[in-house]
Amino acid sequence: MNLIEELRWRGMLHDFMPGTEEQLASGMTTGYIGFDPTASSLHIGNLATIMLLVHLQRAGHKPVALVGGATGMIGDPSGKSAERNLLDEATLRANQEGIKAQLEKFMDFNAGANSAEIVNNYDWFKEFSFLGFLREVGKHLTVNYMMAKDSVKKRISADEEGDRAEGLSFTEFSYQLIQGYDFYHLYKNKGVKLQMGASDQWGNITTGTELIRRMDGGKAFALVGKLVTKSDGTKFGKSEGGNIWLNPTLTSPYKFYQFWLNLSDEEAEKLIKVYTLLPQEEIERLTEEHKQAPHLRVLQKALAKDVTIRVHSEEDYISAIDASEILFGKGDLETLKGLKEEILLSVFEGVPQIEITKSSYTEAQTISDLLSDITSSQIFESKGEAKRMIKNGGVSVNRQKVQNPEDAVNFELLQDKYLVVQKGKKNYYLITVN
Repeated sequence: MNLIEELRWRGMLHDFMPGTEEQLASGMTTGYIGFDPTASSLHIGNLATIMLLVHLQRAGHKPVALVGGATGMIGDPSGKSAERNLLDEATLRANQEGIKAQLEKFMDFNAGANSAEIVNNYDWFKEFSFLGFLREVGKHLTVNYMMAKDSVKKRISADEEGDRAEGLSFTEFSYQLIQGYDFYHLYKNKGVKLQMGASDQWGNITTGTELIRRMDGGKAFALVGKLVTKSDGTKFGKSEGGNIWLNPTLTSPYKFYQFWLNLSDEEAEKLIKVYTLLPQEEIERLTEEHKQAPHLRVLQKALAKDVTIRVHSEEDYISAIDASEILFGKGDLETLKGLKEEILLSVFEGVPQIEITKSSYTEAQTISDLLSDITSSQIFESKGEAKRMIKNGGVSVNRQKVQNPEDAVNFELLQDKYLVVQKGKKNYYLITVN
């Protein structure tokens, strides 16, 4: 497999340095990507970058993932318009462990010569003194060189309206030098010849190739993928308009699945190439099938299935399918009972939530009492209204149609505390019995 051609047809390739193709063709090349532990989880923007490492390994090369225990303490100015708040060491350490666990899900760490590897730049920076760094590294790059980087220029130049620039601290200004040294260290100690990343990392990556040239007379290479953006042009990230995390406690598997399922046709056609490993022929077949019947959402379903299983599990994917069907009236009581609590809550997050006590639940004389007085008239304003709709067949509790408004309350509580009430075709309520 030719890495450059694979990335090109998938629409993932943005740019690479001259000589990169020749380096990759010369034999197994070790390449790395850095991930700063500024959050406890990676997100789908990071996942697009991880896929570069996945394809690197599939092409027979060796992937190295760098967790930035040191650089995470500083903050990368690339793509940012303001100084980032710095995290304490304990938070950074916890974030590092979470990110390491996620990275291990995507690459093969038992592949022999090209097994994946994870490193932490804190390991080589923790003993590096400030004066030592200035003497050994800082002297090799001019301020003019560093100021010419887009990530710096955007922060120190006035905007188009002439408004004053946000500015850049020395801390963030030094980031490219530190990241550049990462590349040099890995080049010297692990034979890393290639650094990859998203397109907004081009300046930082080429600083590394320049340091390698100046400090060692060596030759290293850079390759960047296209920045994955939403339909409105904003990028998938931790702070730009909403987060889809890889950690199931931050974004539930159900929400994760729904995100991909709700993509536009244009987005799905683009992103199925980026986020799955499906071959070109299979994607072309799915794309053609989708165009014949767009309402069936063939592309979205294939993408959502593939990514949900790889990021979470097949069990979580099946649960997400079951949960989705509930809202479309296809699931039954057994389907509801089979949902994990977090998925159940995700499904009904946007519906009215009603809390009642266990004593009031057991004291309810009839179903019409429960759905009116006991729930403070939030479902039905009166007992009479509840009776009329129940008699007309318009009420279900836990996906079971209620037939008689005078029946006793003896529903099986989901997870020992929840009832799902459906009023009409589209109105849902979640009752929590505490």
